[in-house]
Amino acid sequence: MSTHQDKVTGRLAVALVHHPVLDKFGGIQATALTNLDVHDLARSSRTFGCAACYLVTPISAQKEQAGHILGFWEGEKGQKRNTDRTEAMARMHVVDAVQDAIDAETAAVGQRPIVVVTSAKPQGTVPYSALRERLEQGAHALVLFGTGHGLADSVVEMADLVLAPVLGPLDDDGTSYNHLSVRSAAAIILDRLRGS
Repeated sequence: MSTHQDKVTGRLAVALVHHPVLDKFGGIQATALTNLDVHDLARSSRTFGCAACYLVTPISAQKEQAGHILGFWEGEKGQKRNTDRTEAMARMHVVDAVQDAIDAETAAVGQRPIVVVTSAKPQGTVPYSALRERLEQGAHALVLFGTGHGLADSVVEMADLVLAPVLGPLDDDGTSYNHLSVRSAAAIILDRLRGS
């Protein structure tokens, strides 16, 4: 019997972008790298079959912090403590810029992947089902997740597709609360793209 997992043939990778992202006033900033985001995105990436997960930051101190986190799980102590975590962390790569992640994926598959951006704002035009179908047909994609108040326009302009936002139900007064953590949004989106 065939399952959804049997159908997936395209390579899927993700990137957690810490720069350039927006602050609450719309300015460009770099956000802090957090241990929790690194762990949770690695685990979601492994669960949903992502081939790679990139942490995008040009800040030396953050790259060093990421190196310490990843290094622990690559080392003997981390491997003995939790082999599942070691396996998930093995997919993580630290890069300076979004273009570096695109270049790495291009090298991995021999062509530029479909670059996909996510947003909590209602600017998405592509439903999850459309990207899922393309992955099942063998397309390769790199999905970019923004931190802070979203990806900078310069990153959105690099994209081939903008996914529709993850939205909850409307409240009784017609408004909605839309402020998920990036790790929660990533898990939901990856489930929609690769869940069985």
